[in-house]
Amino acid sequence: MELYGYPLKAKFNQPRPPPPKVLPATNVAAGYKNRIPYNPSESFNMPWMPNSYYKAAALNPTLSPLTESFPGLPPTKMIPFISERPSGVFTRHTLDDWHRSNMTNYKESETTRHNAERLRADLTRTIKDVYQQAKRTQGESTKNLGERINDIEYWKSELCIELDAMIRETNSLMDMQKRLERALADTEGPFQVAHKCLLHREKRMGIDLVNDDVEKQLVTEIKIIRSCRERLQQCLDTVNAQIMCNKEARQELEKDLADKQLGHHIDNKCYQLKNTSRGIHFFKGVERIDATVSVPETWARFTDNNIFRSQSARAASAKLRASTESLLMGTADEMWRQFSKVNDAFTSRITEIANAKSKIQTHLAKTRQEIFQLETKIQVIQKTIRDKEVQLKVAQTRLDERSRRPNVELCRDAAQLRLVQEVNEINETLRNLHQCLRASEDMLQMLVRSKGVLEHDLVVKNNSLFIDQERCMGMRKSYPSTVQILGYV
Repeated sequence: MELYGYPLKAKFNQPRPPPPKVLPATNVAAGYKNRIPYNPSESFNMPWMPNSYYKAAALNPTLSPLTESFPGLPPTKMIPFISERPSGVFTRHTLDDWHRSNMTNYKESETTRHNAERLRADLTRTIKDVYQQAKRTQGESTKNLGERINDIEYWKSELCIELDAMIRETNSLMDMQKRLERALADTEGPFQVAHKCLLHREKRMGIDLVNDDVEKQLVTEIKIIRSCRERLQQCLDTVNAQIMCNKEARQELEKDLADKQLGHHIDNKCYQLKNTSRGIHFFKGVERIDATVSVPETWARFTDNNIFRSQSARAASAKLRASTESLLMGTADEMWRQFSKVNDAFTSRITEIANAKSKIQTHLAKTRQEIFQLETKIQVIQKTIRDKEVQLKVAQTRLDERSRRPNVELCRDAAQLRLVQEVNEINETLRNLHQCLRASEDMLQMLVRSKGVLEHDLVVKNNSLFIDQERCMGMRKSYPSTVQILGYV
């Protein structure tokens, strides 16, 4: 068996069969009239190969049927090849028949040769046209594959550019997400500090438990921090949703790019295939299978929609990052301004409490000094009263003794009058001294009470000063800086 398209193998090593003694009559015109048209699927059965020729030549020849001019004889009247007459020779044809037969064969041979030449020319032209048509068709297919590869490379480059931009934008948005989370976590400290400051200030005592400007500013700070936390949380939720949208767009781009890469690999492989390439086979009926799902317009529109969706998501992400940056700056500035106001209020209040404490200490010192001096004066008055009582005793004793004088000696003399006057003067003095003593003692009690009030007020002021200066301002010194609030660290 010969393989189609490969060089013929030499078969001349086999003995050629002997030529027949009598060749059959040829009828070329009739043979070509009944010739079947050329079919490529029957190309393996065409008798153009040497072995086919030798097989045809090796057939046993048969005589052609008789012509109409010689219908033939019945079998009983067949003319024998050898004359039964020994003295004579039987002649089957005339010389004219012989010449006519030769001329007929010559004409038929010439006609057959002309037909064969015309057929060879037609076959050469047909084969040339077939090769040109196949080359042109294959060239157009290769050209279309090349254009398709260029289109795929263009969209691949667009997808790669957009994918890189989307990856950078998503990474930037994720960094912004981390900053938001840190900023939201950093607001918890100031909120707790302000709340604890309010709780500590509830421990103030007495008159210092007032609704002052510090308390108002602390309440305002808590409201502002709570509002900032709500806005930051809403922005964080929006950023999370945008990140999911960016990831979906990125997945669509990556999937489309992977499909483009695989399609580019397949089309590039098809583009490089040639007639001499290895691995080409027959796939009967593959041209009747239509597994396509898109046309060039929908194919390009699909990728363009993916890129447009990614660009829209990227633009929304960039806008969201700008608004988030503005929100971080705004909330940080707002919280920092309120923090400064609270600190200023604390500073003013601490200064007021310190001044009040200083004044109380001054008044307390003066009160203590006055109490000391008044106590000294009370002691002097008491000593004076005791001395006057001794004098009163002396005067009264003298009058009592003189009242024992006998008879006429009971004279109201100058001494008697002076003693009576002295007793009256001493009694008046004692009454005045006792009034002064009571007044001094009352004043001393008032001074002692004032001292107690001042001491209590000093304790209250010390407590308030300790709460505001040590506890509250001590905690507020650890308030995060603006950089921490913005989430940069």
